[in-house]
Parts: sequence; C-alpha cells; structure tokens
Amino acid sequence: MNSAEFLLIGAVFTIGVLHTIVPDHWLPIVLMARQRHWSKGETAKAAFQAGTGHVVSTLVIAVLFWAAGAAIATRFSYWVETITSLALVGFGLWVAIGAWRELSHEHHHGHDPTHDHDPTHDDGHMHGSRTALLLILGSSPMIEGIPAFFAAGKYGIGLLVIMALVFAASTIATYVILSVYSAKGLQQVRFGRFERYGEIVSGLVIAAVGIVFWIWPLG
Repeated sequence: MNSAEFLLIGAVFTIGVLHTIVPDHWLPIVLMARQRHWSKGETAKAAFQAGTGHVVSTLVIAVLFWAAGAAIATRFSYWVETITSLALVGFGLWVAIGAWRELSHEHHHGHDPTHDHDPTHDDGHMHGSRTALLLILGSSPMIEGIPAFFAAGKYGIGLLVIMALVFAASTIATYVILSVYSAKGLQQVRFGRFERYGEIVSGLVIAAVGIVFWIWPLG
C-alpha cells in the first residue's frame, strides 16, 4: 500500500469524524434523549442507527454517482443538505406543536380522574418521533467524502472496501460518543418548573438547528 492510498484512508477517516461533529447530526438525538429520558443504551442505539444510515446513504450515493463524476455529486449535495435541513425544521415544529397541544389538553382537563389517558398514545407518539428523527438523520449522505472514493477507484476494490470500513467506523463511533456523553451531561441539568416545557423547547431547538444549517450550509 503506497502513500497515496494511506492518504485516502486518512482522508475518509478525518472527514467521517469532522462531518459528524457538526451539531445538526447529533444534537437532535441528544435533545430527544434528554426529553424522553432515554438510557445510555437507548441513546447509543439511536446514534448507532443514525450513523449506520448516514454511512449507507453515503455509500449508495457514491455508487449511483460513480459514472456521473464528482462534479455532479457536488451539485447534488446542495439539494440534499437543503432537504435534510427543512426536514429537521418540520420535525422540530411537529414535536413542539404536539407538546404544546398536550400541555393545553392537560391544562383543560386538569387532574380530573374521570378523564381517561391512554398510555399507548404516548408510546406510539414517542416511537413515531424517534423513527422519524432517525430516518431524517440517517438518510442524509456525506457528499463531501464521495470524491475520495472516486479517487480511490484506480487502486482497486480492496482499497475501496478498506475506506468504506474506516469511514463507517469513524462516523458511527463519533455519532455514538458525542450523543451518549452529551446526553449524559445534559440530563444532569434541571430547569425546575420549566421542565414541563422541555418537549416544546427541544422541538424548537431542533427546528432552529435545521434553519441555521439551511441558511448557512457547510457544504
């Protein structure tokens, strides 16, 4: 293996880490983990799933654009980032509005014991929002890493496989480490009587993250 091949491997490792530490990847998971009281294992599982989706979507896009070339993939990246950012905005607003309606519903009924509350509704809502978030995060490919795979094509399938594995390991590990330890730190913070508005705030922050990276994309 020559120096150029080592350089390409190092490039996808570095890109995998640096791309994943951008907050629009892991911060939504952290906010959901705190608000839904996920355990460390649940947070790690969600981060692992999002990271795996991120890797798979990147590699699939790389294959699809192999014949078209890096220039097409670069132009395509703008639309991918825009769609992902808008999806985060929509998801965040969905969470915030749903939480606001739930609070209004509770305020309206107070503590009336005759009012039935179906716990399966909450479970279904939580599972649905978790699935939606992971689909949004996991379906967003890392376009900037694709040219490195194009450049490695002339060195054979062996190098491409090694690069894919290194990229997967660096991306997923960064997802899990950032999400788990950030969520652990955030769960220690208490906001007193404002805790009941946590779901609304979490949704608005996720939407704000989407807006920020829509207006100022890093790509």
